[in-house]
Amino acid sequence: MDPYMIQMSSKGNLSSILDVHVNVGGRSSVPGKMKGRKARWSVRPSDMAKKTFNPIRAIVDNMKVKPNPNKTMISLSIGDPTVFGNLPTDPEVTQAMKDALDSGKYNGYAPSIGFLSSREEIASYYHCPEAPLEAKDVILTSGCSQAIDLCLAVLANPGQNILVPRPGFSLYKTLAESMGIEVKLYNLLPEKSWEIDLKQLEYLIDEKTACLIVNNPSNPCGSVFSKRHLQKILAVAARQCVPILADEIYGDMVFSDCKYEPLATLSTDVPILSCGGLAKRWLVPGWRLGWILIHDRRDIFGNEIRDGLVKLSQRILGPCTIVQGALKSILCRTPGEFYHNTLSFLKSNADLCYGALAAIPGLRPVRPSGAMYLMVGIEMEHFPEFENDVEFTERLVAEQSVHCLPATCFEYPNFIRVVITVPEVMMLEACSRIQEFCEQHYHCAEGSQEECDK
Repeated sequence: MDPYMIQMSSKGNLSSILDVHVNVGGRSSVPGKMKGRKARWSVRPSDMAKKTFNPIRAIVDNMKVKPNPNKTMISLSIGDPTVFGNLPTDPEVTQAMKDALDSGKYNGYAPSIGFLSSREEIASYYHCPEAPLEAKDVILTSGCSQAIDLCLAVLANPGQNILVPRPGFSLYKTLAESMGIEVKLYNLLPEKSWEIDLKQLEYLIDEKTACLIVNNPSNPCGSVFSKRHLQKILAVAARQCVPILADEIYGDMVFSDCKYEPLATLSTDVPILSCGGLAKRWLVPGWRLGWILIHDRRDIFGNEIRDGLVKLSQRILGPCTIVQGALKSILCRTPGEFYHNTLSFLKSNADLCYGALAAIPGLRPVRPSGAMYLMVGIEMEHFPEFENDVEFTERLVAEQSVHCLPATCFEYPNFIRVVITVPEVMMLEACSRIQEFCEQHYHCAEGSQEECDK
């Protein structure tokens, strides 16, 4: 008998269509005739699931503390600009979505990397002579998070390592370790407005280093790298032949006294995958549209990386088609005033928060230059009843109903991250409560009584 012959029952009814078994090498595949396996339930999570760990969720979910019932809760912990309703997207953005939906053209599947017309719009929007782009250089994704996920998956294998900022966005580590990729943390320096410790960064690179992640502007720091500093980062990458994953989701979200430099505009040598999206600049994080821009002028990535990204994108078949249909209008019709007003509000809140917290003994805020956050150092020696930043934030919630994220979530203990998107009156109230909390718990460090008496 042919080893791949299909046997069918000879009964002339429906069961003859269904009763199909495959005979492979003379062995029947009829259920019940398998040997060597004891039938029993044994369902376990995959290694990938067991390796997946989100430090923010782990820390926040374990904070078993109730807010002060006499004070309204103020959350300065969530990086979602839509939470309080004070930062709506522009009406043109909303209308673009309504028009795309009403057109009836975007209810079906799109190519996994996005509609060609939508990719052309992104390429045109971000194209510049220093970093030219075509539609073939754009992959559309389900939010910037998926863009980062795809980039890590295409660049690194299990057992290799990636370089990640400390403090840094926790998702980098969550994604990498779930894939069996080692994470090496390079330091950002608060005394230098969170610039990278370049010597330490270069020291970490070895033959297993697959890529360097550069997040600019920064979450959680709110910092913006200067052109000169970015050039130094690129010099390290070029010298060590390490590609860069540029997380630029907060690109262009910088305050008026600062300038944002897209990393790819500063180098023709280093291959860069730049990740961005609509979430932050257009204030629609729930719409889940992101992108990868492939900058590879020396053809170092070549077709293999491009093809790899396409293959990986086919795992979930791309982002929402309705948002893709609205993309042209969103990019072309959003007025400049909308961006200006958003940044003016964020800078005003940043200045207000920085000024208020800088005046509180025991706290050391670092002035931000963009994005939606600022980091605040806690001089723990002045708060001896708290073991660390996690305990500090727990008690702040319990006593003052103000919730900030402990920077342990970002691998940077004894700092807290403050979100600056809340309404101004709420920011003022939160700073006032933080001041009251610190005054109640502040103690002079041993040997510094003179300073406390001033």
